[in-house]
Amino acid sequence: MSQVDILAICAHPDDVELTVGGTLLKMKALGYRTGALDVTRGEMGTRGTPEGRAAEAESAAKILKLDLRENLGLPDGHVFVTDVERTAMVKVLRRLKPKVILTHQLGDPHPDHDHIAQLVREAARLSSMKRYDEETGDEKIAVPIVAHNIFSRHVEPSFVVDISDFLEEKMDAIRAYRSQFHDPESTEPETRLTSKHFLDELENRSRYFGSLIGVAAGEPYFVREALNVEDPIDLLTRPMNLYS
Repeated sequence: MSQVDILAICAHPDDVELTVGGTLLKMKALGYRTGALDVTRGEMGTRGTPEGRAAEAESAAKILKLDLRENLGLPDGHVFVTDVERTAMVKVLRRLKPKVILTHQLGDPHPDHDHIAQLVREAARLSSMKRYDEETGDEKIAVPIVAHNIFSRHVEPSFVVDISDFLEEKMDAIRAYRSQFHDPESTEPETRLTSKHFLDELENRSRYFGSLIGVAAGEPYFVREALNVEDPIDLLTRPMNLYS
């Protein structure tokens, strides 16, 4: 079975781990089928190779316990919102039928991230329209909800997922990308990501967002649509930050 309950769609191999890895681990632990779609192979990266990045992505997928991981193969640095990209994304969504999609935030300064956030929103809606793509029209699906991970721009979260029990595994999945992060033995050019402090910054981010809801670690999301809450008492009596 190739269908998933929750699908993370991000630009480059390692973006899923950096942004939503803890949420995917938690959803898997709750019994949901989880998947990741890397839109490009990361061939414009300063360090490593696309082939090496693919092997690292496979290793990271095992740590995240993903049910599937695929690569859409669009050109790194050249992802745009055109009918070609929309149709490719619709085909994937109709095949995998996710109920929830996690992706980049709108307005992200990286063009690929920003374009993919908009591409995912449009494809999610078009995937429910039978006549958009005649080849897969009979496979139209219910519109999946899109949650944008908050990473590079300050946006007030719609909700924060408690990943306290999964922070260590999330960091292990990130470290699977040895070519992209701190490696004292590497002779390749240094970047902000390769600083020995960068991974500490990521962990501190998770702890900060966790503190907003009174837990050890969290991942924040923005949802443009109004959320349909069946039980507000259950929602509003979960552990919250008591000091705000």
